[in-house]
Amino acid sequence: MGGAGGMGGMGGTIPKCNGHAELCDRAFDEVAYPMTHNAMSNAEAGWLQPNQSFGITRQLSDGIRAMELDTYEEDGELLLCHTICLEGAGRQPLAEGLGEITAFLEANPEEVVSIIFENYITHAQTAGAFEESGLIDFVYAHEVDEPWPTLGDLIEAGGRLVVFQEKMPEEAEFPWLMNIWEHAWETPFSFATPGDFSCDPNRGDPANPLFLFKHFLTAPLGGNPDFAEMVNYNPLFIDRVRECEEENDDFANFVAVDFYDIGDLLDVVDALNGF
Repeated sequence: MGGAGGMGGMGGTIPKCNGHAELCDRAFDEVAYPMTHNAMSNAEAGWLQPNQSFGITRQLSDGIRAMELDTYEEDGELLLCHTICLEGAGRQPLAEGLGEITAFLEANPEEVVSIIFENYITHAQTAGAFEESGLIDFVYAHEVDEPWPTLGDLIEAGGRLVVFQEKMPEEAEFPWLMNIWEHAWETPFSFATPGDFSCDPNRGDPANPLFLFKHFLTAPLGGNPDFAEMVNYNPLFIDRVRECEEENDDFANFVAVDFYDIGDLLDVVDALNGF
């Protein structure tokens, strides 16, 4: 791992980690992160039935610190897309999208970002896109069952990008490309109405240190801002997080939504982090 970073504040200022000095001494798995579901799928770029209003760069600028991204290969090209990779449905070259994250990390040396890939390409293809985009300079490799470092430690070491993927079709060649289900568990994510919400464990073992909390209603093919209007606001939002935390005796780390700009995502994450 490497890249720009360091905890030394400029001009004597107090260092911050993901916007708060208080988070610097907290372990990675003791912090909550605002996450975008299908982060690449956005209305700004004209995607069909998008899950978000804006693209990756704007999301990071607005405070998103974790993203779910889908990767595919189509006609020899590595792409970010959602199920349908046709021109006009919404697609972005993978290295281009990763390059947006590289630019953010280069410009913001006190920020830690996470990615969870729903991957339909090989490890080597993913690693190649990381090399091409420059994002490889920021990756962090974590051993299963080892204590997570603090955000401050990650920043000082330069490993400010934590990368997971859902599908492990081959032996892991790259230690920084981690199996999410060895490190985390999730709530279900196929809900038609708020009354369908459940806190039951879905994939992953609830004994794992990271908790992926999924909070969105599922449209037939993509997102729906009207659904976000229904569920992204408090008190429903924060009450459901707290209910699932209590029911599973766990702390919600990745709080994933559709249309993050609608509702109270950032306020909910601040509350989880004690602000």
